[in-house]
Amino acid sequence: MKVTAEKNEKVANMIFATIYPLYLNRLEKNGRTKEELNQVIEWFTGFDEDALQGLIDEKVTFGMFFEKAAIHPNAHMIKGVVCGYRIEEIEDEFELYKQCRQMEKLIDELARGRKMEKILREEKK
Repeated sequence: MKVTAEKNEKVANMIFATIYPLYLNRLEKNGRTKEELNQVIEWFTGFDEDALQGLIDEKVTFGMFFEKAAIHPNAHMIKGVVCGYRIEEIEDEFELYKQCRQMEKLIDELARGRKMEKILREEKK
């Protein structure tokens, strides 16, 4: 599927604080924890637990969330399909949408029981 400017804008305007509990609920149903969710988000965005809580309290949009984030240098290693979109095929002009899907891919892997060391991608030496 192709990302459109409208779809990118819609995601940019979504409030992170309304989506975070949905991520958490899904993970807890699959036996994972809030700490693991926060660890994955911190790896991807650089936000520690306090910063993350601050963004939730501020009710920032995904646009602001990813604007403030320091995306991990290994984020390019996140590949696959999320919600019908192949991450590596999302055009550069829709960087925000791509980052959102990358984070969702990490959360999806966590929910499916993948080991944390596999989720937190490292360059092969």
